[in-house]
Amino acid sequence: MKKLKFEEPFLTESGEVLTRLEIAYNTYGALNGEGNNVIWVCHALTANSDVESWWPGMAGEGLLFNISEYYVVCANILGSCYGTTGPADLNPETGVPWLKAFPQITIRDVVNVHEILRRHLGIKGIHTVIGSSIGGYQALEYAIMYPDLIRHLVFIASSVRQTPWAIAFNESQRLAMEADESFAAGDPQGGRKGMKAARAVALLSYRSSYAYNLTQQDDDERTDSFRASSYQAYQGDKLVSRFNPYSYYCLTKLSDTHNAGRGRGGVREALKAIRAKVLSVGISSDFLFPVYDQKFLADNVEGAYYKEIDFLYGHDGFLIERELLTGIIREFWEKCSKDNYDKKRA
Repeated sequence: MKKLKFEEPFLTESGEVLTRLEIAYNTYGALNGEGNNVIWVCHALTANSDVESWWPGMAGEGLLFNISEYYVVCANILGSCYGTTGPADLNPETGVPWLKAFPQITIRDVVNVHEILRRHLGIKGIHTVIGSSIGGYQALEYAIMYPDLIRHLVFIASSVRQTPWAIAFNESQRLAMEADESFAAGDPQGGRKGMKAARAVALLSYRSSYAYNLTQQDDDERTDSFRASSYQAYQGDKLVSRFNPYSYYCLTKLSDTHNAGRGRGGVREALKAIRAKVLSVGISSDFLFPVYDQKFLADNVEGAYYKEIDFLYGHDGFLIERELLTGIIREFWEKCSKDNYDKKRA
C-alpha cells in the first residue's frame, strides 16, 4: 500500500472542508508512455485498495487485469479505515478523532478524491473503470463526471441510484449501531457490538435464501444453537476484528447519497453524459441489487451491453464467479475493439 498526502483543502459536496487528505492506494504493473493503459478498480463497502486480497484471480500476470499489459489502480475510499482519511483519524482542528463529526460525504466526493490521485500518478486516460456494488456507484459517477477520461465502464451488481430498498437495509444497520450505548456516546473504542449486529443485517442482503437453506441446515432434532445463528455471529465478529464502526456508519451514509440524476435533470438525462462503452452485469439471485437495476443502465446508454450471471447465492456472486466474469469482460473488450475497427474501415 502507498499513500498520497494531499495538503490542500478538499471541499466536499456538502460544503464542509477537509483541510488535508491522505489517500491510500495500490498499483500493479506499469503506466505506458501514453498514460492510458489504466484499469481503475473501485472497491465495495468494507474492502480496501489491495485488489489481490479481496478479488483474487483478477489482477496479475496473465489474468484479466494483466499487469504486463495494464496499469491497475485501486484507491481506498474516503471515509474508510484502510488508510484514506476517515472518521477514525484525527481532526487536525481539534486533535481528537473525527468519529461521528466526520463531514457528510458523497459518492461524488469519492470520485473527486480518485481524481486527485489520478493526476498525481500522471494518468491521462482510463481504459476501464470497473466496480461492483458501491464500487459500481463510483465507476458510474466517474464516467459521468469525467466522460473524456473513460473508455470503458464495467458496472457489476450495482444501481444508478441508491434505492429505497437499499436505504432501508442501511438504516436498519445504523439503528442497530445507534442502540449500542458506546457508539451513541462517541467512545473511540465503542460501537463494536452495534456493528456486529449491523453486519448480521447486511448479510441477509448479500446472500440468498437458497444459500442459507443449503449451507446452514441443521439436523431434525435441534431446538437451539442453530448453524445459521452461529454463522451470523461469526460473520459479525469477523468484521469487528478488521473494521472501524465509525467508518462503517459513515460508509452506509455515503452509499445512501448515490443518485446519478441529482442536480442533472434526472437519471436518464445524467446518463447521456457517458461516452464510455458500457458493460452492465447482473446477478440473477441478487436480493440487494436486482437485475432490473443493471438492465436500466444498459437500456438507457446507447450501445451498452447487458450480461447476466446465473448464480444462486446472491449479491456476493461478483466476488465468487471470477472465472465467468473474466470471460464476460474479455468478450466485451473484444466487441468494443471490433466495433472500433469496423468504424475505422467504414
